[in-house]
Amino acid sequence: MKHTSDISSGYKNFFSQPQSISLFKEAIRNKTRQLQQQFDPQQNVLELLQARSEFIDRLLSACWRHFLNQYAASHTLIATGGYGRNELFPHSDIDLVILLDADHQDVVGKELTQFSNFLWDIGLKPGLSVRTVEECIDNARIDQTIITSLMEMRLIDGASHLFEQLKQGISSERLWPSAEFFQSKMEEQKKRYSKFDETAYNLEPNIKEGPGGLRDLQIIAWVFKRHYGSTTLRELIKYGFMPDSEYEELIRARNILWRIRFALHTLTNRCEDRLLFDYQRDLAQLFGYTDKNDQPDVESFMQFYFKTVVCMEQLNEILLQVFSEGFIDSNKRNEPTPITADFSAINGYLEVSHKNVFNDNPLTLLEIFLLLQQSPSLKGIRATTIRLIRKSVHLIDDEFRHNKKANRLFMEILRQPRGITHQLRRMNRYGILAAYLPGFANITLRMQYDLFHIYTVDEHTMFVIRNLRRFSLAKHNKELPFCNNIFLLIPTPHILYIAALFHDIAKGKGGDHSVLGENIAREFCLQHDIPSGDTKLITWLVRNHLLMSTTAQRKDISDPEVIHEFTLQVGSIKYLNYLYLLTVADIRATNPSLWNSWKDSLLKELYIATHNALHRGLDKPIARSERIGENKKEATDQLLRLNLSLTSIEKAWQHLNDDYFLRYSPDEIAWHTVAIAASRPEDFPLVLLRPQTQRGSAEIFIYTKNVELLFSICTATLDQLGLTILDARILTTADQYVLNSFQILEQSGEPIKDLFREVHICTSLRNNLVSREIKPHKNIHKQSRQARHFPIKTRISFLDDPTHQHTILELITTDRAGLLSIIGQSFAALDIQLHDARITTIGSRAEDMFYITDKQSQPIQDPTVLRQLQDLMLDSLDN
Repeated sequence: MKHTSDISSGYKNFFSQPQSISLFKEAIRNKTRQLQQQFDPQQNVLELLQARSEFIDRLLSACWRHFLNQYAASHTLIATGGYGRNELFPHSDIDLVILLDADHQDVVGKELTQFSNFLWDIGLKPGLSVRTVEECIDNARIDQTIITSLMEMRLIDGASHLFEQLKQGISSERLWPSAEFFQSKMEEQKKRYSKFDETAYNLEPNIKEGPGGLRDLQIIAWVFKRHYGSTTLRELIKYGFMPDSEYEELIRARNILWRIRFALHTLTNRCEDRLLFDYQRDLAQLFGYTDKNDQPDVESFMQFYFKTVVCMEQLNEILLQVFSEGFIDSNKRNEPTPITADFSAINGYLEVSHKNVFNDNPLTLLEIFLLLQQSPSLKGIRATTIRLIRKSVHLIDDEFRHNKKANRLFMEILRQPRGITHQLRRMNRYGILAAYLPGFANITLRMQYDLFHIYTVDEHTMFVIRNLRRFSLAKHNKELPFCNNIFLLIPTPHILYIAALFHDIAKGKGGDHSVLGENIAREFCLQHDIPSGDTKLITWLVRNHLLMSTTAQRKDISDPEVIHEFTLQVGSIKYLNYLYLLTVADIRATNPSLWNSWKDSLLKELYIATHNALHRGLDKPIARSERIGENKKEATDQLLRLNLSLTSIEKAWQHLNDDYFLRYSPDEIAWHTVAIAASRPEDFPLVLLRPQTQRGSAEIFIYTKNVELLFSICTATLDQLGLTILDARILTTADQYVLNSFQILEQSGEPIKDLFREVHICTSLRNNLVSREIKPHKNIHKQSRQARHFPIKTRISFLDDPTHQHTILELITTDRAGLLSIIGQSFAALDIQLHDARITTIGSRAEDMFYITDKQSQPIQDPTVLRQLQDLMLDSLDN
């Protein structure tokens, strides 16, 4: 018998074998293995793609002739899509169209079914459409995705006259003329970009569909082919759409993306086009990247990828605009409308008046973006001028940067009432921002290899500025009305934009990026003649841009002393307004999925408390006793309105101490009191759930006598139920009553919405507390797929407590199922009491703080005990 890969000449022998399916599978495996062995990540893969296409051609032709038998020559088998282009990656879809001869279409149903089933049996998984020529044309007429696929069609086997009929029937003279096709493709690209948040710089990008990916190249090819009927991209040079140098850039970018995609398919053994964290390090090593100069191999590889898609994105923008002007708007007059001596408008795009504008006056490299802001009717920069900008970036040197006219131009861009985000994005895309701000070049395309930030540092910065701009616009008021209202109080918004521009500019430089960034921002302010008061505010914001988020998430903001300390650091309502807006914009720009109602309410609560403290005066901080008295009085007033007697209130409060009335709001105290007053001994442990609190989370409240492992049982139960614990308050009274409350959300970040879910949570928690054990069952708390790629070394520290009431344990580790339960068990094993917990989860990183004492409710001073606790926790967590 012939070798299994020699299908073209020996397919009859294959089909005569009883094990024909396994023989075909073996042939496919052998060919795939052969191509993978030939793959070199440093070499072009075009020949490999074509070789796979040709192999599949022969295989399909063999199957076609066998199963269609005497009808094989009457009907037609056609390859479409990427397969039609002869660009077949190891696990790409095999898209096929079977054209039926209309006169004989009813007699091949059985044969076609056998043909299709066989292809699936041997593992090809084809995308198969069966139609007559007329049906194909009718479908293509109403669906541009079908006409696009058919434009790539290639005859594999069968009746060539049907193929030619279809080819003639879908020509641009008959349907989808090039202008109409172009507009449809532009709309398709716009929708595709929006799916990826208009950015190519997601840390897990899609190399096919994402902005700057292979689809951008295909759009160029499809639009060009529809108008000219071209067969190769090289004809772009022939028709004058791009110079040789740009064509070489385009092909180089395409070849890099091809190589990465081929490697990704090979690595995953499936049609995978997402550069997930799971594969980035393996790909980095495959492509020859190593760790060097404190930059991990994976970061170097991803920068290489991002530089490639930047190029592809720019060329896509240029060529599609040139196409539009060249053959879509060709009947329009291209006469320039003068705007300044150096710039004109042509068809709504800004164009230089002559090709030496930038050489003669380099400052126009900034002026062009200011003109776009001041002329909202302009759609953008004309392609010829984008090309000139790309060639002229080198003109931005030290002399340029220190030119006071250039400095004034840059500041004017930041002061404009519109277009700030759009123009900064353009400046970043064309390399102007990195050239003008050398510090920004350091963060351009730089990954932050964690689960908190999902964009490159420069793209994150652009999103921060975008978020700040949205706060300023009435049309976005419903999104975050509180931010919108505060923004109206900002006298100089450009200060906020400058702080945002510099807040992460020192990432990757080593050391504290906030401190280093403060110095870089100060140099910028001095160079740009920013007044000393504004400079002080900008540098303070850069230095302290994490202060508000860490205070809100890691400290007890119900404590007047915490508020007073934060108020002293902020110093004024003006600084508070700027810091609040920058904090919200920053968190929302790191990873939109991590923003939730809980964080929103925490920051808002901290803002209001600080605003009140500043209004009262830094020399008049509210005393703990005053806060306790206020909370008691407000709660009592609420309860009396609910017809609860003073006697019932006092009885319900008999086990509660001052800490309780300090740390809970009057609303929470009233809710707890009503439940405690109505409870009977047999109701203990008392477990309550309120699905929606003022902070947007659900609250679980537990009131019972203290027992061993209570915290561990509670947290393990909530974890098994798939709930995220946002905050835990643990109060133990002198007579050993425990009041535990947990702020929770569903793992998705949503509140508890289902009544049955509420009942199930309370019942499960109460049953486990009664039995004092957790029944093992499947934990539905899912750790994210990405988390295992970011192992965080466990660190345990003991911090000073300003109140001298507790020992503060700080834990930094990888978040995981059952984490809080493990910690609770460690405390119980050493007779340590837990009084409070601040739970902070950032991506896969847990940053938790626990306020603990010994059994006598005293801070733990003995270093031996602290060392024992540290060792026990490290051992438990590592195992």
